[in-house]
Amino acid sequence: MSSLISLIFLFLFSFLTSFKVSAQDQDHTFLYQICPNTTTYSRNSTYLTNLRTVLASLSSSNASYSTSFQNATAGQAPDRVTGLFLCRGDLSPEVCRRCVTFAVNDTLSRCSNEKEVTIYYDQCMLRYSNGNILSTLSTGGGVFMWNPQNVTSNQLDQFRDLVGTTMNQAAAEAASNSRKFDARKANFTALQKLYGLVQCTPDLTRQDCLSCLQQSINQLPTDKIGGRFMMQSCSSRFELYAFYNESAIITPSPPPPPPVSTPPVSAPPRPGKGGNSTVLVIAIVVPIIVAVLLFVVGCCFLAKRAKKTYDTTSAFDGDDITTADSLQLDYRKIQTATDDFAESNKIGQGGFGEVYKGTLSDGTEVAVKRLSKLSGQGEAEFKNEVVLVAKLQHRNLVRLLGFCLDGEERVLVYEYVPNKSLDYFLFDPAKQSQLDWTRRYKIIGGVARGILYLHQDSRLTIIHRDLKASNILLDADMNPKIADFGMARIFGLDQTQENTSRIVGTYGYMSPEYAMHGQYSMKSDVYSFGVLVLEIISGKKNSSFYQTDGAHDLVSYA
Repeated sequence: MSSLISLIFLFLFSFLTSFKVSAQDQDHTFLYQICPNTTTYSRNSTYLTNLRTVLASLSSSNASYSTSFQNATAGQAPDRVTGLFLCRGDLSPEVCRRCVTFAVNDTLSRCSNEKEVTIYYDQCMLRYSNGNILSTLSTGGGVFMWNPQNVTSNQLDQFRDLVGTTMNQAAAEAASNSRKFDARKANFTALQKLYGLVQCTPDLTRQDCLSCLQQSINQLPTDKIGGRFMMQSCSSRFELYAFYNESAIITPSPPPPPPVSTPPVSAPPRPGKGGNSTVLVIAIVVPIIVAVLLFVVGCCFLAKRAKKTYDTTSAFDGDDITTADSLQLDYRKIQTATDDFAESNKIGQGGFGEVYKGTLSDGTEVAVKRLSKLSGQGEAEFKNEVVLVAKLQHRNLVRLLGFCLDGEERVLVYEYVPNKSLDYFLFDPAKQSQLDWTRRYKIIGGVARGILYLHQDSRLTIIHRDLKASNILLDADMNPKIADFGMARIFGLDQTQENTSRIVGTYGYMSPEYAMHGQYSMKSDVYSFGVLVLEIISGKKNSSFYQTDGAHDLVSYA
């Protein structure tokens, strides 16, 4: 009985300590070791002497613990040894030092006689080799770990989009800074935040770092509430709790509020001859102030009434108002059509909100996209999607029927497409058989025609920026319709390229120049289309490759 109690206590202790929040207080938790046993050294060899020199240098008091990274080399080929350590970027120099010292003492017992070794701990990584490992991208030694708890099905799409966007932004920032590190958080629900961290060894170039992080992020298990993927040159991790030290992350502070000017306080009037004049001034000034206040209150009241009456067009300017007004729908009709957004009518959920099936009073079936108040899509994206899609008419683009703006509610009403999205069939083993070669060819051709219309044949040149299988809807005849234009951009008549600091979209579908430098053009959509074609042909998801035949994604595999 006592041994059973001891086992239970040990299990609870292990479980609780694995979820400590404070990064500074964690133990040097061993995660994984890579000792390929391909090349070995003998006792009392020159290689061992050089290895001890390198390890002593890495763990010495002169090592660069403040930068989280250090490398050292000793000896001449073939006995040359090159080693390095990388601490997690949020750690203090002292915690980094302790982890490296622990790793140096631990490595020779874990991987004795091995010339090439990589050992991962929760707070640091130690690596050494007889080859050249500095300033060289290495995506070997992949370690895949995850939290066993699944994301609930009704939140899965939203969660995946949030993980992709957050980790994508972190990767772009990490690749651009000298530390090759970034950590950030984002709102998932009203009560939950997503925490993400990415890091490369700082000796990598920006391009190599971003390439490494792309491969790492593509392996993350986004159906779990937490996971990580570590390689010899980089790593990425996300959780629904603060697994890193937030106070150590430098974030730009908001600008200070403008100073409030305070009118000078007058001294009270002295009693005497000036008393009558003071009374006279008060008698004149007070009525004027009261009149001005009443005027201001009246203006505010009228403005509020006007805003309430015309709030549905306040997001639009110029020629857009005419387009928007013609699509304006009454919010109460949408509530009635969806049975007040009943759960039974819910047919999907994306990163920006939920989608419901509805039936209008004339019997028309519609898909109602209700934007989440907590989503990242605000007034600008909402206006963007309404005005863009309203001006586009093509058989391979989803058709916008109307919209509502009612207080904080933002609703888009589209034609109802009964067969859901392409990924619903393409990546489901039970439903893949419904997509024979003829249908797949038809879908590829339809998507291509839709993209050609966006890029060349419409009145506007539109760059979609988020082409993927889940944004391709299928009608009753399995004809494809491109959807979700919240991130699309309009190009000028002679414009061929644009830059942005806000990189949005889905990892694995983004072209390299967009992911690395924020440059997007028609070619960006063509790259995404190419990835989509590979998925349609193979039936394999781009992010489903875990080092298959040395590949990290479908593009590399192909």
